[in-house]
Amino acid sequence: MKHTILSALLIFGFAFVFAADKGKIEVPLRFDRYYNYEEVNEALKVLNAAYPELTKLDMIGKSEEGREIYALTINNPETGDELSKPGVYVDGNIHGNEIQAGEVCLYYANMLLTKYGENEKVTKVVDRNAHYIIPVVNVDGRFHFFEDGNTPSTNRSIRVAKDDDKDGLFDEDPPDDLDGDGNICQMRIKDPYGQYKVDSEDERILVRVKPGEKGEYTLLGYEGIDNDEDGRINEDAEGYLDPNRNWGYNWMPPYVQRGAGNFPLSGVGLKAINDYINARPNIIIGYAFHNTGGMWLRVPAEKSIEIPASDVAAYDVIGKEAIKITPGYVYKPAYELYPTYGDFDSHLYFIHGAYSFVGELFMRSQETYKEEQKGPKEDDLESLRGGTRTERSREQLEFNDKVAQGELYKEWKKFDHPVYGEIEIGGWVKMSSRLPHPFMLQDLVHRNAAVVFLSAEHTPEIIMEVFDIQEIGNNLHQVRVRIENENGLAAMTAQAFKDKLYELDRLIVKGGKVVAGGKINDVRLNKVSYKEDKPEIQFFALPGHSQVEYQFLIEGKGDVTIDFESRKAKNVSTKISL
Repeated sequence: MKHTILSALLIFGFAFVFAADKGKIEVPLRFDRYYNYEEVNEALKVLNAAYPELTKLDMIGKSEEGREIYALTINNPETGDELSKPGVYVDGNIHGNEIQAGEVCLYYANMLLTKYGENEKVTKVVDRNAHYIIPVVNVDGRFHFFEDGNTPSTNRSIRVAKDDDKDGLFDEDPPDDLDGDGNICQMRIKDPYGQYKVDSEDERILVRVKPGEKGEYTLLGYEGIDNDEDGRINEDAEGYLDPNRNWGYNWMPPYVQRGAGNFPLSGVGLKAINDYINARPNIIIGYAFHNTGGMWLRVPAEKSIEIPASDVAAYDVIGKEAIKITPGYVYKPAYELYPTYGDFDSHLYFIHGAYSFVGELFMRSQETYKEEQKGPKEDDLESLRGGTRTERSREQLEFNDKVAQGELYKEWKKFDHPVYGEIEIGGWVKMSSRLPHPFMLQDLVHRNAAVVFLSAEHTPEIIMEVFDIQEIGNNLHQVRVRIENENGLAAMTAQAFKDKLYELDRLIVKGGKVVAGGKINDVRLNKVSYKEDKPEIQFFALPGHSQVEYQFLIEGKGDVTIDFESRKAKNVSTKISL
């Protein structure tokens, strides 16, 4: 009996140690590590359980491989229904390898909830906005990035099988984790006729030989074997359906743009997310987080498309502040990076009528190992000269060695390849290059979440004031109303107004007979553009940081209610007595 109890205790003890090593997810969440797919879902459930009065967790759909896609809503029901408030949408990890994008989303949710009631600014943003957060769009991609051997850039695709090499087989020849370390690194082979030799300062770096020099190595590409025995290696990996080329607006077929899919929203998870957004017409701004490069990108994503100047001005309100919050980032139209079709940010702006940003997270230039430079910086000039790439590689390896304790780079080791014979495998591991080391993660997630927070502060705030009432005879009253948007984002984008995407904002007078009503063009000279039909309802679109004034001639006496109604701004109502 004692032996049985002791055995049970030992088993329980080992189980406890294993669970403790994995780490229990608690509120507040930790951001000195990355969460795998299951842990992201657990983190959302923990936040929902800790703040049931402010959150709602929805499973909005499933992926091609049956994994669940979760969305967390943050809203204070005591200040109104979520659909009655300006909506802020945030998602991440649309490409499976871009995992820190999911961490930004989790951090934003964690920040709003844990600081609610303690931080005045956070409390206000939670009370006046509805927040919709989908940390992982490409749930299959994130799962496989953690669980399988990968390079820093693989498992981007939605898991829709594709015959890349036109041999009648699908996804049959991906890279292979030959040494079983969870990474797909580079292969090189000693070759006196090769195009590369070892760098004079660091043998891990290969540099091209000059004409007449003897070579030492040939690069063979990423780890892999010829799985389908067609004489090629790694030519048919997973997919490819690019989840940021498969949306509805300006979609182009695969012969125009790789990864587009057979038709828009053919990705089942993407369609579920589109349905989710469509059911939340109050969303006025959205963020899609990616990596890498340090950029804030706005529409348009194709140079021939123009957007109204007033929308550019609204984007600038956020973008010009965002680059101050995230030093080193740039703010520009997406097409200046490269043109895309069927991208999510264009879809959100042109189809759903919401301002949209892409946040390209992390700059590898932040991985520094050098003395602080005095005087003018020469980085841009040096990039035009020869040798800079090698020098940068040396610095990155020093960063790996001295700052990251060697965790980002796999030293070259011999391996017996079934085709090539003796080769060497080494190079940057999957959790490098496009991803910050975990010690850098806290700063990244906070700064980028702070930009989303800034946008939430700038969602439309409508103030309505009846600023003049006069009795003008014949049982008529002249009533003047001012509607002001105190914040930087319009209650309706100019593009949505131009395309007639949905109904305009409106001012409605109820009670008493409105015999005339219209926009005041000159309040001092009493110049008014009166509306011929139904003068009690006035339609308009109010830009950010602007105001508009209306005048009504109302017959009779008694109580009159004036309502401002909007799809994407909170409704406002006031009552007067005549």
